[in-house]
Amino acid sequence: MLHENLKSFPKDFLWGAASAAYQIEGAWNIDGKGISNWDKFVRIPGKTFKGTNGDIAVDHYHRYKEDVQLMAEMGLKTYRFSVAWSRIFPNGKGEINQKGLDFYNDLINELIEHHIEPILTIYHWDLPQALQDEYGGWESRQIIKDFTNYCITLYKAFGDRVKYWVSLNEQNVFTRLGYQTAMHPPGVKDDKLFYQVNHHASLANAAAIKAFRSHVPDGKIGPSFAYSPAYAATSKPEDVLAAENAEELASHWWMDVYTWGTYPQAAWNYLERKGIAPEVEEGDLELLKEGKPDFMGVNYYQTTTFEKNPLHGGTSEGHFNTSGEKGTSEDTGIPGLYKTVRNENLNRTNWDWNIDPQGLRIGLRRITNRYKLPILISENGLGEYDKAEEDGSINDDYRIEYIESHVKSIQEAVTDGVEVIGYCVWSFTDLLSWLNGYKKRYGFVYVNQHEEGEHDLRRMKKKSFYWYKAVIESNGENLK
Repeated sequence: MLHENLKSFPKDFLWGAASAAYQIEGAWNIDGKGISNWDKFVRIPGKTFKGTNGDIAVDHYHRYKEDVQLMAEMGLKTYRFSVAWSRIFPNGKGEINQKGLDFYNDLINELIEHHIEPILTIYHWDLPQALQDEYGGWESRQIIKDFTNYCITLYKAFGDRVKYWVSLNEQNVFTRLGYQTAMHPPGVKDDKLFYQVNHHASLANAAAIKAFRSHVPDGKIGPSFAYSPAYAATSKPEDVLAAENAEELASHWWMDVYTWGTYPQAAWNYLERKGIAPEVEEGDLELLKEGKPDFMGVNYYQTTTFEKNPLHGGTSEGHFNTSGEKGTSEDTGIPGLYKTVRNENLNRTNWDWNIDPQGLRIGLRRITNRYKLPILISENGLGEYDKAEEDGSINDDYRIEYIESHVKSIQEAVTDGVEVIGYCVWSFTDLLSWLNGYKKRYGFVYVNQHEEGEHDLRRMKKKSFYWYKAVIESNGENLK
């Protein structure tokens, strides 16, 4: 659709930014916090860039007031942050750590005092290591009970002030990288276990949403899904079918369950034939249907293009670019289903991520048409090399261009009829990128933190900070 005039953003549109506890907080072992799976995983040699870890990160735990003050200066309408489970329950369950609750209470109150709507993410990948050690974490159905208890604790503590909640962040990512590629904890490669873990996580998500209804009846909750809309490489029917396979197995597999409580049929049949479908117990499907979200959270960074992948001799695993050396990523796939292929119509970042703002519009429309849910864009942003000049300025015009083009695509989607609640740019400050250290920067605010040596963690506003401030002030009318 080509529009002569674009519809304005809603007056209550939530212009925001986002973060995750492990990537910003630091304070990994103080004030009663327990050990998380990431606290342990990053200590395995070779797992992260130059051995970086989140022990200090950007020290948001001690500097949250300074960070919130910067958010207020920018005029943020909302800030999405996550709670570290092991800061609330050091052992994942049992005794509550009051100092952990106090920190998030203080953060929430600080945000509200500055008229910033808090969006709380319950789980952003950092599982208490005690639960991994006891029963394998997400590998066991026991996680459903413990996760629900953790959620209810947060609902009771913060539900009077927090009205927007994200249940699970990128379930498709933390399970795939944890149980198919071994790039994330617990570092396992087991396809059957991957699908079983996902089933447990989906049940936990549904149980959390079901409990939410009685504890925060005036709130809204939904998962955040890492959505990469699938394109066919050509109009050849076999490539179109490959893209359909990818959309069903890499996207519908999660979003159908979130919304309808059912698995997509062709994907289920495929997994059943392969002997890797999850074991579904009595009552599971009923619980999944009780967990319908109020919105679909979408973390969007890129589209992916697919072509036919032969059943025999086809492409499977390939190198994933975590170095920032452009052009080093390799195609991946599942023989007999699909393989990725470079889209020559798109530019790429230094980490080989496709830059495709129209893909966001396409994805928003697909979700709207299929699921009939409002959408919260819970993440979107550009990770790149940023340089602080001698005068302290950071001229990240490339980030402004990236965000501007994606905001325009959101406005086009709104004009198409998509209901978008808000837009949370990843991220507010620079932060620890899980596998890439500090050289891959996303923030509006530069943090003087690096892989080596001592650094003062000074906050410096980038050019994009002032640009986004103007966008918010104009409610998206002033993009230039």
